[in-house]
Amino acid sequence: MAKKIVILNGSPRRNGNTSALTAQFKKGAEEAGNTVTEFHLSSMNIHGCLGCWHGGQDTECPCVQRDDMMQIYPVYQEADVVVLASPLYYWFISGQLKTAFDRLFAVAERDPNYRNPKKQSVLIMAAEGAGFEESEHWYDHLEKHIGWKSLGKVLCGWVTQPGDIAGKPELTRAYELGRSIQ
Repeated sequence: MAKKIVILNGSPRRNGNTSALTAQFKKGAEEAGNTVTEFHLSSMNIHGCLGCWHGGQDTECPCVQRDDMMQIYPVYQEADVVVLASPLYYWFISGQLKTAFDRLFAVAERDPNYRNPKKQSVLIMAAEGAGFEESEHWYDHLEKHIGWKSLGKVLCGWVTQPGDIAGKPELTRAYELGRSIQ
């Protein structure tokens, strides 16, 4: 059965290495019959979470803040799969991705026990080095704590400048992971 997939792309480079990975993932996922929506977070107006505990009250926009998260919320809520895509910044995901992900808590606030909607997920990252351990640790624990199921990770190291990823096997792995989702 076809799935709805949302990609939260935290890279500031629309034509960078992270975006090359998401493009291959998206191509494979769409060829498998899935619907994919990608948000390039760096070009969106998304404010940080206020920690106000007043989310979850409005079905259309779960958060009290009215910004570009209003575009993401409906797609996220309907998605079966959430792809977290980011360059590696100081051994972690980008601030753009972390800010948007924190704001998804407003959806969990709809549940009286603050449960997040059950999703499947994917982690896609590119880095100038290869030290993904802290990001993988966060992702693995995130999955466990919010009850999501990881479908896989594509982590590509040693890519600094846009285009450095050309010819890397991780592009094929991203495509194949997208293609495997049915």
